[in-house]
Amino acid sequence: MSIVTVLFVVIFGLVLHLTMQNMERESVQMMRTMSFRPPSDGASMHKPDKKPDNIRLPFFTVDITRDGEITAYGGEYFDLTDKEMLEKLVDTVNERKKETGILHEYGLRYLKKDMGRIKAIVFADISSEKAMIKGLITNMVVIGLIGYAVFFLISLLLAKWVTKPVEKTWNEQKQFIADASHELKTPLTVIMTNAEMMSDKSYSESARDGFTKNILSTSKRMRGLVESLLELARLDNNRAQIKLAEVDLSKLVNDSILPFEPLFYENGFELSSDIDNDVKVSADKDKLRQVVNILLDNALKYSDPADKVTVELKQRGSECILSVSGLGTPLTKEECEDIFKRFYRVDQARNDGQSYGLGLSIADSIIKEHNGKIWAESENGYNIFYVSLPV
Repeated sequence: MSIVTVLFVVIFGLVLHLTMQNMERESVQMMRTMSFRPPSDGASMHKPDKKPDNIRLPFFTVDITRDGEITAYGGEYFDLTDKEMLEKLVDTVNERKKETGILHEYGLRYLKKDMGRIKAIVFADISSEKAMIKGLITNMVVIGLIGYAVFFLISLLLAKWVTKPVEKTWNEQKQFIADASHELKTPLTVIMTNAEMMSDKSYSESARDGFTKNILSTSKRMRGLVESLLELARLDNNRAQIKLAEVDLSKLVNDSILPFEPLFYENGFELSSDIDNDVKVSADKDKLRQVVNILLDNALKYSDPADKVTVELKQRGSECILSVSGLGTPLTKEECEDIFKRFYRVDQARNDGQSYGLGLSIADSIIKEHNGKIWAESENGYNIFYVSLPV
């Protein structure tokens, strides 16, 4: 806004200065025209025939002969019978060395011209110029204030629009730190509690072994959380090395399903697949495998064992679509968007402590790095996760 203020001042100052110069130039030119008009004859030598068409300002001319006689004419708007006033004007002008100038106390501009036997002084009224300049200044101030206010509002809206992503990122970062601190606090509390109980001699050896196992299992879960946090940090800072190469996505998905089949079977799930052959993409093989594992692990945790989980891979023109669907608690439209946020968990009741709500967020970051898209939909009780990648 300081820059805009300076620009307004400079622009309006230039407009005012140029306007004043132009008005002064036109006025002086008019006065020069009048000073060069010779008298028509001896009887009426001081009375011009007719005012030229280019004369627009009120004016009058004073001729001074060598013997000091003063004669004034041409003043339709002036009282030229006041000899004392005319003498004051002539004396004031004679005191000045410049050919042209302004008599502010009288509101007149003068032009001296020595024509040999007669010295002529043309006076022009500048009240209209003052009124015009005053009006111009008033208009510029009003326009400047309105423009300043409008520009301020526009800049305020633009600033909010420009900084909105920054604000969103900042709020997400603060929320991420708060959630991470909360998630780390719980396993640390469990570890400290079990460590204190281990140091209590009143507990039996078998009880102490149980405390040791609790500490170990909790430490493993906390290590998984820390690794996930580091993975997200690397993805956010573009530090994760993406090794692009031609990947047979069909084979990768089939290979990723194999380790999960026993887990699905043990938990009473049926796992089916419908995968097109020879679907190839340019991607990081390890990163895509991580995405497939995240989707399968998510289906294992939150799908209903009463129905099967289906994995599909289809090529559609210049893109391929990977989907993992399973019967479960229907997701709302808002949940389908929020589920990819960090530490967001829909079904808290079914959370076994092994999930921290980071898997889908990591998958989202990986897919975005591959110029793809990941989203969730809920139809007829089935929650379906889609991944779209260019082929």
